[in-house]
Order: sequence, then structure tokens, then C-alpha cells
Amino acid sequence: MRSGIDPTAVDPNVRPQDDLFAHVNGPWVRATPIPADRGRYGTFDELRETAEQHVREIIEEVAAGDPQSGTVAAKVGDLYASFMDEDAVEALGSQPLAQDLARAAAVSSPDEVMATSGTFGRAGILGLVMPFVNTDDRDPSRYVVYLEQAGLGLPDESYYREEQHADKRAAYVGHVERMLALAGWPAPAEAAARVMALETRLAAGHWDKVTNRDPVKTYTLLDLAGLTDLGPQITWSAYLDGLGAPADAFDAVVVRQPDHITSVSAALTQEPMQAWRDWLAWHVVHAHAPYLSSAFVEENFDFYGRTLSGVPEMRERWKRGVGLVEEALGEAVGQLYVERHFPPHAKEAMVGLVDNLVEAFRRSLSQVPWMGEDTRREALTKLGQFTPKIGYPQRWRDYGALEVRADDLLGNVRRAVAFEVDRQYAKLGGPVDRDEWFMTPQTVNAYYNPGLNEIVFPAAILQPPFFDVDADDAVNYGGIGAVIGHEVGHGFDDQGSQFDGTGTLRNWWTEHDRSAFQALADALIAQFDELETRDAPGHKVNGALTVGENIGDLGGLTIGHLAYRISLGDEPAPEIDGWTGDQRFFLGWAQVWRGAARAAEAERLLALDPHAPMDLRANAVRNLDEFHEAFGVSPGDGLWVDPSDRVRIF
Repeated sequence: MRSGIDPTAVDPNVRPQDDLFAHVNGPWVRATPIPADRGRYGTFDELRETAEQHVREIIEEVAAGDPQSGTVAAKVGDLYASFMDEDAVEALGSQPLAQDLARAAAVSSPDEVMATSGTFGRAGILGLVMPFVNTDDRDPSRYVVYLEQAGLGLPDESYYREEQHADKRAAYVGHVERMLALAGWPAPAEAAARVMALETRLAAGHWDKVTNRDPVKTYTLLDLAGLTDLGPQITWSAYLDGLGAPADAFDAVVVRQPDHITSVSAALTQEPMQAWRDWLAWHVVHAHAPYLSSAFVEENFDFYGRTLSGVPEMRERWKRGVGLVEEALGEAVGQLYVERHFPPHAKEAMVGLVDNLVEAFRRSLSQVPWMGEDTRREALTKLGQFTPKIGYPQRWRDYGALEVRADDLLGNVRRAVAFEVDRQYAKLGGPVDRDEWFMTPQTVNAYYNPGLNEIVFPAAILQPPFFDVDADDAVNYGGIGAVIGHEVGHGFDDQGSQFDGTGTLRNWWTEHDRSAFQALADALIAQFDELETRDAPGHKVNGALTVGENIGDLGGLTIGHLAYRISLGDEPAPEIDGWTGDQRFFLGWAQVWRGAARAAEAERLLALDPHAPMDLRANAVRNLDEFHEAFGVSPGDGLWVDPSDRVRIF
């Protein structure tokens, strides 16, 4: 039996007791340069590159097969061909923007700003709000529209106010000016200054990343009259008409950040109309830049790639073309991907793993000392209602209504967005589709959806180092097992724990148990607040921003290890390559987080990403008694944590 751990990759000069990440991954990090087209690179990225190459092969084979016009195969081939025809794209220059820019230039009133924002939203251009359709958090038997704050060109509201981002703000203004100049927009320098001033005002009405994690604060259910009261200067009928959404779409709408709606309403009448025209024009150019001539593409990458993330080189064109096909026709490609790259026995093995993980969670929840019996009963009921989805959806998406032309790249992009807009709004008033997937099978990731109480594992993540059907169970439980535990754990983290087993946002906790849970979460926040990643020395983690994912990691490790013990039955774990079963479990966990990031990208992620950096995720083992026992960690070791300070939730 193979251990699933490469002994040659292990650094004997670093003890696992001091730094598990460096012990398992140090030689790889030192020997593996970050590719020039990436801000960070690691295990996930290696698998994504493999999946990307597989998808490329599928696309090119499909296109070469001369499929019948109008078929899904033809659409896949034609979309990719439209992106890869550089000569045609280059010849058009800024011409594809002309109609939208003319519309932006003609705007003369707040009503027209909203109507144009809706029209542009249907074409994939960022507006003042980001609407999406999802199950109602308070009533998961129906769909409603959610309104998310939007309107900014920088990554987040903090970039407009924090001193550490001052250089990025200055660079952004220059970037907006150059892009508007390429598009032929008059007085681009003055326009860029107005865009920055307007977005700074909009950013002041945005909620920060931590506040946006609160599912109660971000749930305000309104009808159209209530929405109008919140923002009296906003003409929602004009917006919906432009978007092509049903006139009654906002009869029930969840506003995630009410302050933003109020802020936009005031800005519509107080800010000069020229600023709104400039802002609309800028977002036309920004949204469509990746699909225009090389001057636009390069300038767009220079800011969003080089300046914000420190990435020196743009991704090859074929990779960007594959990305477009994935975005527009992802499940069509996914169906072929599954046929070629996901054997049935992999799914069967995963079912067994999931069963053991759920059983481990059941045992843990049955005995955690801080949880009282009333809450425990609800928690076990919720666990029993979990729905696992493995590999691929039962029903594939129908792309029959999407028109794709081999000679119309930007038109294809716009029609793909419009197709998705129509698909989303068609859900309103209908039954909830519990079989829908929100990731394609070829995506190297996984997710928990609290509104449907489901854990989802696409086919592409079910491969080494996460999952190897021919490797030792210990490494599989440390890899995909801990990932499963992580996703199940999201059902009981600071956000997911506010939803019950039906997906309803309601408080099913006693006051005492919620306080006990919050005390553990606060301890985890405080612990991570003091940690720095090796990729950005001097920059600490935001424990409050990352607490949900850190709880997920902690739960994944704890429950994954218990599930491994369950899988052994009454048999002792074999020793392989000099490691015990428990040691191999933790080594398997650490190699999942193998990777490194450029300093600029690491700093950007610290501001925005709800996940802790990769090295700190690997070293989250510091909280587990089982890790201390497996490696004999003692006081003075780098990962030693006093038993009284270890955070154990499950």
C-alpha cells in the first residue's frame, strides 16, 4: 500500500513539531517558482492547470469535429473560435464599445442612470447594485431577488479609505484615464478624477467584509414600496426594464446592505450628471476590456494583474479562451469532462468517505461538552438533513436558447450574460431546484450551501493529493476527508450555524450555547489575529474575516481524523514509510495546502479573502490534541499550544 506521501518532498531539517507546513512542503516551495502568469501557486493550482488542459482538449476536439450548427458542440467550438481569432478582434479596436458609450454620453437624469445601469447589467457591465436570485433565507421553499452592493472598480471599499492602499488609488486613477483615452472618451483625465470621486462616495456607503459575513444583518426583506422608501430617488421600474427582468421581480427583494441603497439614492441627485456619464463609460470599458484589442487587454492586465496582484505576465490566450467557455457553457463542457475523467469507482469510494465523515460528526455533536441538549437535538437533526452531491449534477443545463457566433466575440459575451439573467429570473415563482449545482464538475473546489443544507464536491477535486483510490486511507482522510469535514463544518460555523436543517435562517440555539460557541470563535479570532504568513511578513491575518473558514478547517481536521479512526474499525493502523497512521493523516492535510504567493497577492488576499493563507491553514493542526500526541509536540516547539489555549469546537 502506498502512503500517498512522497518521502523525497519532506524536509528533514524542519521538524513537524515546529512547522508542519515547512516540513511537508518546504522543498517544493523552494524548488517551484510561481508561474509568471499567477499571483500564487500551489496544489489547487496544479490540479486546476490539469483540468484546464483537459477542458482545452475537449473544446478543440469538439470544434474539430465539424458539429452541426446550433448544437451545444457547435456553440462550444464557435465561442472558443471567436476568442482565439485575434486578427478579427484587433481589427475592431474600440468599435464594439461605440453604442454603449453613446448611450452613456446621452444620460441626463437619475432615471436614465438607472435605466442604463439595468441595460448594461444585462450585458455584463457592473451597475450600482448586483442582483441575483437565490432561495429566501427565511423561507427556502421559494426564490427571491437579492440586491448586493456594487459600483466600485477597486476590489473593496477598504481600498478607498485605508492609507495602506493610497498607492493603489493613485494607480487606479491613472488606469481609468488611460482606458477612457483608448476608448476615445473626451477629457479622460478629468473624467477619471470624477470617477474616483464618485466611487469614493459610493464606497462610503458600502459595508465592510466582516459585516457582510453576518446573515442576519444582511437580510432585509422588502417589497417594492419598502425598497422605494429606502432609496426614494431610485427608479426601480426603469432599472428592471433595462435589465429585462419581470416587472414584479422586486415585489419581494432581500436588500443585503440597506445603507448602500440609501447612499446611491442620495448620490443620484447630488452628484453632477457628468460624473455619472463618466462612471457609466468607465464601467463599459472595464467590463469589456478582456474581449477587445490588445491595447485594452494589456492596460487592463497591467493594473488588475501587475499592480494589484504583482503578477508579471498575462495568461496565455488559449487559457483565457478556455475560461470564457467555462463561464458561458460550463456544464456543456462538464458533461464531456465527467465522461472522460471521472470513473464510477471514484464516486463510489467518495460515498463511503462521506458516510464516515457524517457519522464522525454525529458522534462529535453527541458529546461536545459546551452544547446543551436542546441545541444538540437541533444540531443532530440538521446533520441528518445534509445533502451530499458528488462529482456532477443529475441533470445538465440546457443551452438551447443561447446564440453563439464564431465571428462575434463581444456579442457572444453579452448574449451569454443575458442568457444567464433570463435563466435566473425564470426561477421566480417556480419550485426550488434542489438539484442545481453552483460549480461545474471540472472545478477544483468544493462548497457548502446553507440555504439548501448541502455539501458539493465536483469531480475535478477528487484526485491526488486530495483523493487517491490507490493510496492509504490515512492520507485520503487527511486530504479529501478533511475537506468534506470542512464543508460539513460550515453548517455549524458562525454563519452556517444560523441556518437550520431545512436551510431556514432562524435561531435554533439556546442563549447559553450560542454564548459558549461565540467564546470559542472569539478565541480562534484572537489566535489568528496574531499570525503572519511567510508570504507577507509583517502583515497579520484578520481573524474576524477568516473565522468561518478557520472553524471549517478546525472542524475538518477534527472530524476527518475521527472518521479515519472509524474507518479502521478495530484494526490497528499500519506503519508505512516510517510514519504511523495518525502522522500520515496530518502529513496528508499539510500537503493539500502546498503553495506560495507573491507578496502583493498575499497582501491583497489578506484584505479580501475569508480564507487564511495556505501555510497557516496547514498549521491549524496546532489546536488538535491528536496532532500533539501523534508527533510528541512539547513546550518550546513551534506548534506547541498549551492545552488550555487550544480551540476545540467539535
